[in-house]
Amino acid sequence: MSGFPWLTTLGLIPLAGALVLVLMRGAPAGKLVAFGTSLLTLAVAAGAALQFDPSSAAQFQLAETHAWIPQWGVSYALGVDGMALALIVMGAILVPVCLLAAWNDIPEGGQRENRYFAWMLVLESMIVGVFAATDVFLFYVFFEVMLIPVYFLIGSYGGPQRRAAAMKFLLFSLAGGLIMLVAMIALWAQGPGGETGFLVSSLTGLDLPGTAGMLMFAGFFIAFAIKAPMWPVHTWLPDAAGEARPATAVLLVGVLDKVGTFGMIRFCLQLFPGASQAATPVIIVLALISIIYGAVLAIGSKDMMRLIAYTSVSHFGFIVLGIFALTSIGGAGSVLYMVNHGFSTAALFLIAGMLITRGGSKYWDAYGGWQRVTPVLAGTFLVSGLSALALPGLGSFISEFLVMMGTYQRYPVAAVISATGVILAAVYILILYQRVFTGPKPDDRAGVADLTAREKWVVAPLIVLFLVLGFFPKVALDVINPSVAHTLSIVGASDPAPAVTLSNGSEK
Repeated sequence: MSGFPWLTTLGLIPLAGALVLVLMRGAPAGKLVAFGTSLLTLAVAAGAALQFDPSSAAQFQLAETHAWIPQWGVSYALGVDGMALALIVMGAILVPVCLLAAWNDIPEGGQRENRYFAWMLVLESMIVGVFAATDVFLFYVFFEVMLIPVYFLIGSYGGPQRRAAAMKFLLFSLAGGLIMLVAMIALWAQGPGGETGFLVSSLTGLDLPGTAGMLMFAGFFIAFAIKAPMWPVHTWLPDAAGEARPATAVLLVGVLDKVGTFGMIRFCLQLFPGASQAATPVIIVLALISIIYGAVLAIGSKDMMRLIAYTSVSHFGFIVLGIFALTSIGGAGSVLYMVNHGFSTAALFLIAGMLITRGGSKYWDAYGGWQRVTPVLAGTFLVSGLSALALPGLGSFISEFLVMMGTYQRYPVAAVISATGVILAAVYILILYQRVFTGPKPDDRAGVADLTAREKWVVAPLIVLFLVLGFFPKVALDVINPSVAHTLSIVGASDPAPAVTLSNGSEK
């Protein structure tokens, strides 16, 4: 195993690129620098992935651990398991896609444009840090600091209600972070202490009994439920995604919100296994409500950006359902769902943004017949929508199928209820496509251009990833499965044994 600091390098490259953009001030080549930086980050992420050994028994690979604040037991500690690596690589893929999609977002260019792209690179650096941190305190630092670039990306560059949306996002996130901070301090006080008292490896399986353990679990879970987002703490998401630029919405919903479900696995399950099992029935109910409620709100929304945001509330319900089913199939499906959701939601947000740029409205009732005007845009939107509703052959189908199958092993009634979300997904995607793209050709849109070459380069990689993960999910599952198995071993959960009915009517 190479001793090269892959993860530190991966986090520093976009941060250095952001600093260069700030120093460039109004130089016109800023977005080229940002795009080049994101491609370099992607190349390093690919190099790190090649160093990863799925067959290794180590919990974390590419590990770096250095004393930071030894008096408090805080370390600068980074490392990845298969789950963290998959999410980091997903983010590294989506950032250059988003930068290319945002190429003309700031028409006046200059210093304002450079700051816009700089904030995106800062956010990428924080994404690497939050998924790679193996010290709870360091994770908390990244968890909070990443709010800053998102706040400015929404509040400075979003729509007419951007400031209110950015403030609502910040307040919800800060409230969750403060609750988690209290739980984190209490956990440290009950932990082994010493110079490495905040390391995940030192706290894993501590499993504090009684009320104290449940309260600490609740502190972490509430913060992650807000970030995910789950019902009833989801209300910041439609406002933030609806007012954000499409590229910002992708990074927010497609990447950043995964910190919530990632945290549920890394911290809730691994640090509080007993409390996790005790709280599972309540969380299963909340996940089912999120699945159905998010889908119903999506059906009723006329704002396309908010509609896509509501679909994510439903999808995150599936992810949480698979996590707390506490089965290997459900857990693997949930992690794969995080990745597939990132790509499918990215495509929906970005293509909807391209449509809105041409049509001048976020509301679907301002459209109709656009497949006759922009057939390539319509076709790519349809493929992306079919991925979101989990059509067989596209990546999301495998994820959703694994989640429902894993849930059925332990909670068959919950699995059956969750199938309602699959039906509702077909309703909101197909109705949206019908209202926007089918019908007679609008006479006043005859001169509207279809997707440009740049826009095709934005969409093409995402569609390729739908197909690759749809037909060859083993590529991702081989990396993900060991981390899921490790988590279940900590929780003490094993897959239910199948009941086989014998010819005499007894079960074996």
